[in-house]
Amino acid sequence: MEEIKFLEKQYLGLNKMSFIRRIALAIFCFVAYYWSENHDKSGELFFSLGIAILVISALLVFVLHFETKIINGSIILDGLWTSRKVKIDINSIKSCQKVSYSRFFLNRSVYNLHYKKSIRFFTRGNDAVELTDQDGLIYLIGSQKAEELERSINNIINS
Repeated sequence: MEEIKFLEKQYLGLNKMSFIRRIALAIFCFVAYYWSENHDKSGELFFSLGIAILVISALLVFVLHFETKIINGSIILDGLWTSRKVKIDINSIKSCQKVSYSRFFLNRSVYNLHYKKSIRFFTRGNDAVELTDQDGLIYLIGSQKAEELERSINNIINS
C-alpha cells in the first residue's frame, strides 16, 4: 500500500500576478461602463465583460495547477491535464533546503520550467524547497507548506 507522506494541491486562481491582472481588467471594464456616454450597447458590453472576467476569476480558484505528493520515496508533481507527471527519486537527492522562491512580489505560475540552471514548479506563495540531486540538477518547488515539505524530504533522506 502506498503511504502518502506529503500532499499539497495548488490552484491557478490563487496566483497573485494572475489575480491582480484579472481584477485590474474587470475594474477597467466597470470604469469604462460608468464613463461611457452610450449605455446602450458599448456600455453594456463593458459591463458584461467585467462580470465575465469576475466569473472566470472565481472559477479559476477551483482549477488545479499541480499537486505535490511524496509517496514511496519519490516526489511526484502532477500538473494540468496536458502536463507530464514529474517523478523525482528522493534517494538521488543530496540536499534539500527551504529558500525564498523569488525576490519579486508578483510571480507567474510555472510547471516544469527550465530556467537559470534549475527546474521550477510554482503557483503561489513566497517560499520554495530547493532540491539538488547527485547530477547537480536543481529543482525549485514552490509551496505553501515549504517547512513541512522540507521536513518530509529530509526525514526520508536521513533515514
